Amino acid sequence: MRATARAEERHFWFRGFRWFVQPLINQALASVSGARSLDCGCGTGANLALFTRYGTAYGFDRSAFGLETAHRMGRRGLVRASAASIPFSADTFELVASLDVLYALDERDERAALAEMFRVARPGGYALVNVAAMRMLRGDHSVLSHELRRYTRDSLTRALTTAGFHIVRITYTNAALFLPLAAVRWFHRARGLATEREATAEISVPAAPLNAAMSALLFVESLWLKAGGANPFGSSLLCLARKPEAATPR
Repeated sequence: MRATARAEERHFWFRGFRWFVQPLINQALASVSGARSLDCGCGTGANLALFTRYGTAYGFDRSAFGLETAHRMGRRGLVRASAASIPFSADTFELVASLDVLYALDERDERAALAEMFRVARPGGYALVNVAAMRMLRGDHSVLSHELRRYTRDSLTRALTTAGFHIVRITYTNAALFLPLAAVRWFHRARGLATEREATAEISVPAAPLNAAMSALLFVESLWLKAGGANPFGSSLLCLARKPEAATPR
């Protein structure tokens, strides 16, 4: 969490992430007046800024450090809670988000978290989910993020539809960096994964020229996705799903 807090403003991955998710947030909320959004597993609360332009954003996380960091930075509307037991009423939010959280939950908690997201989303509301993808890309970063699994398009689709959501859009992201990332992650597995302390290097902001070059590649990729493209591979999976208008309780 400390490493993330240091990197999330400037690191190329976080820049790309924001470029990828913003069009989907806009698709979900642009036509809604005073939308209410919930970030499930919000960490330091940095992503709330993606939602507040459309209305009111709330978040929760299990990490005391993340929430303390958020409060020091003036971020409000955050509470400490678990994704498997969301402390909000049913049918409350136009958008519920789980951004790089599900892969760190065991299977029982993953199912509970998605069921809770379905419960608190309004009928016709949306779920926005980002997860680690492709088992062949497991590496040192997997240690840092406490990763239990990496998803495929089919496995994420199955998890969301089992919870009751309908898939609106799903695509792999970070495809522009796939080849160098695959090579680096292969090396990590070949030599043995790093300890958590050693793995913090994975999220350090690279030298400015490299960070700018990586950012540029992801920006171009984001334009392709915004225009309606979809990637057949990538290190993350991004999905926008919807709760049916006449949803039956689960």
